[in-house]
Amino acid sequence: MKVAELDYELPSELIAQRPLDRRDESRLLVYERASGEVRHRRFSELPDELVDGELVVANDTRVVPARIPIERPRGEVLLIERVGENGLWEGLARPTRKLRPGRRYGPVELIEHLGEGRWRLRLEGEPSGEAPLPPYITAPLEDPRRYQTVYADEAGSAAAPTAGLHFTPELLGHLDVEYVTLHVGLDTFRPVAVDDLDDHPLHGERYRVLPGAKGRIDAAERVLAVGTTTVRVLESLARGAPLEGRTDLFITPGFQFQRVDALLTNFHLPRSTLLALVMAFAGKDETRELYRLAIAERYRFYSFGDAMLVR
Repeated sequence: MKVAELDYELPSELIAQRPLDRRDESRLLVYERASGEVRHRRFSELPDELVDGELVVANDTRVVPARIPIERPRGEVLLIERVGENGLWEGLARPTRKLRPGRRYGPVELIEHLGEGRWRLRLEGEPSGEAPLPPYITAPLEDPRRYQTVYADEAGSAAAPTAGLHFTPELLGHLDVEYVTLHVGLDTFRPVAVDDLDDHPLHGERYRVLPGAKGRIDAAERVLAVGTTTVRVLESLARGAPLEGRTDLFITPGFQFQRVDALLTNFHLPRSTLLALVMAFAGKDETRELYRLAIAERYRFYSFGDAMLVR
């Protein structure tokens, strides 16, 4: 797939800068693949869109306060993944050209430059930086809890699994829910910088699924995956992956889904692997048309934006 096929134009005012006051008041664009029908709903109406026996599977990772500012030179370190004992992490640091291995920058000691702005580093203590909001969000976040799902559990992510940000405890009470864990890292949010998607490398992200959850997923009549990270875990398991490990499963158009029957997702950036996954599930032309419709209908895009349900 050519990366240019993942392009689209988005008016900047449709990039959601802040979460809504109530999580489940976001809009929900519903697309029926079999009939082509489209419905415009509120996220709070999600239970009305599910069928009996449908299991909702979500990613319960917790976002780490991973953005650590540095003063000299002025820049930042973004923690990506804990890679060992004694405070060893992998992270992104900028401005990379002005940084030196062996130097300490605040609580961070840079050990080795791994290329493309990636560093092996040692962190003093536990992460205590800022919420790692993506760069297209320029407004300050008043409550860091709004960049966590209400069911966030094990800390380990450098970005939120944003499709889950719409759920409230009350809404979850109306659903049959199971959880998997994938710690969101570089593979999820790194922009594609090649012309052909096949040339885009994946480093893999850590995941874990409890045996009881795996049993319920296998037995479910239908599975609704909350977010692209959940899809990658479910489809890795369906291909015989162990209950815990790393997945570098790259889902692009032509992929054969074996366990995911429906997808709940936000609207993603152009030229992203996440948009390629949505196209694999909904169809390339169909996804382009849905995005054109969402723009025309003034849906809010990206992390704090609205959601789409593809059935």
